[in-house]
Amino acid sequence: MTGLYIHIPFCASRCIYCGFYSTVRPDLQNRYVECLCKEMRMRRNEVDGQLATIYLGGGTPSQLSHENLLRLFSCMEECFGKVFSPDMEITMECNPDDVRKDLFESLPVNRVSMGVQTFSDTRLKFLHRRHTAKEARQAVDILRELGIGNISIDLMFGFPGETIEDWTRDIDEALKLKVEHISAYGLMFEEGTPLYNMLERGEVKEADEETSLKMYDILIDKLVAAGYEHYEISNFARPGFRSRHNSSYWNNTPYIGLGAAAHSYDISTRSWNVSNLIAYMEAIEKGHRPSESEIIDRNTHYDDMVMTALRTSEGLDLALLDAEHRQFILNSAATYINKGMLEIKNGRMRLTRSGIVVSNMIMSDLMDV
Repeated sequence: MTGLYIHIPFCASRCIYCGFYSTVRPDLQNRYVECLCKEMRMRRNEVDGQLATIYLGGGTPSQLSHENLLRLFSCMEECFGKVFSPDMEITMECNPDDVRKDLFESLPVNRVSMGVQTFSDTRLKFLHRRHTAKEARQAVDILRELGIGNISIDLMFGFPGETIEDWTRDIDEALKLKVEHISAYGLMFEEGTPLYNMLERGEVKEADEETSLKMYDILIDKLVAAGYEHYEISNFARPGFRSRHNSSYWNNTPYIGLGAAAHSYDISTRSWNVSNLIAYMEAIEKGHRPSESEIIDRNTHYDDMVMTALRTSEGLDLALLDAEHRQFILNSAATYINKGMLEIKNGRMRLTRSGIVVSNMIMSDLMDV
């Protein structure tokens, strides 16, 4: 089974968090969708059997016209056969203010992921987001009216000046919506983004580590108490509603990525398309995929498993490792096991609650580099 991931690098404003901006001119949008379809036709033989999941995101697919969305799904059927089975997970990322009653007309979408981020209009303005907290709530109501029974929202914590009380109110507001899935991330100051530049100029101050850790602890406690599974470091789901597509990234399942900057994985090889939108379209129009790739050798595959499987609540199945790497990870993990940050149960190594907060350090120490 293979997952299909389609990157839509369009947004209507420049977000201060990521700094990304791309015009949504109709001519450019039409051209890009045509290139997506052409890449799909070029790579149709890479799918062996039925698609397992489809994910439109990484960008803002809700900025596409309805006609272009229909073109994309029609091309999927053309290339991959009758792919839209009732039990298939078909996700589309949406801006809350893009959600309208005719958005999914004649589309097979059955799961929606929305970047709500916060229920504070002040913090939304700080991020330069177009929607308001009220619009986020209304979007969930509209999606329910449309019969979408699997809704995911993203939350963000660690804003400059954000208090524990502020974050707690955001979690409580999210719980009132009774969505099936919640992803939560700490605000990151990535080099090259407007937010990072503001930090460098002293215009904002990064949340201190103690506050961020307390916010994360509160997140876990409140969501688990409300019935959500903490199934991955940043992801929580009601039973039966884990993101099947995202889980494929963590569980070593092959996937095909279409579009500018999209990544693909087939166990033995990882490849990625050029990120420049114009360069991507010009190459596809000339009949070749503008991509680079790497062969995944034994050590790289081991490192990938450490970096992905250990993010999940199930952890890493040690039986999947060869004898050499199994012994290597047991030796490397001994100190963390003794400190109670890692544990082994039923042949699986997993992070404990105390280990999660230093997961990057632990995973780095377990890698064979």
